[in-house]
Amino acid sequence: MTETMQSLDQLAALKPTAEEAPKYEQKLDKEGRAYATGKRKDAVARVWLKPGSGTIKVNDKIVETYFARPVLRMLIQQPLVAANRNGQYDVVCTVAGGGLSGQAGAVRHGISKALTYYEPDLRPVLKRGGFLTRDPRVVERKKYGKAKARRSFQFSKR
Repeated sequence: MTETMQSLDQLAALKPTAEEAPKYEQKLDKEGRAYATGKRKDAVARVWLKPGSGTIKVNDKIVETYFARPVLRMLIQQPLVAANRNGQYDVVCTVAGGGLSGQAGAVRHGISKALTYYEPDLRPVLKRGGFLTRDPRVVERKKYGKAKARRSFQFSKR
């Protein structure tokens, strides 16, 4: 390193090569399914994904009967639609805890993670859409001396 540099080209030759983005591998179980856990609020969803006709079962029920609201069904379909894989995968999941909204968010998170395990090339698309991020918002705990988490009891002067 005692030599002096004569041009910028020599300086560029000293620069270390940039590291490439990590390559993700396919993670499948013995039956050829991708498994992932999705979480939202208090709900936890265990999701198994395999190629098929596009049926989605939640707790052994069809998604239309378990999530009656169209908004919740649309929420679950979002990662599949974003990746252009709608109707290509069968999804089986079990959900516990929380309410219907939190459960739908947990299933969406689980489907997104399972898709990246089955097809690692979809990771940038799903990450850009924000489907791989676990929503950290949870219900604030109730404090003593308060009616709810922050609500005080009604004040009376007399």
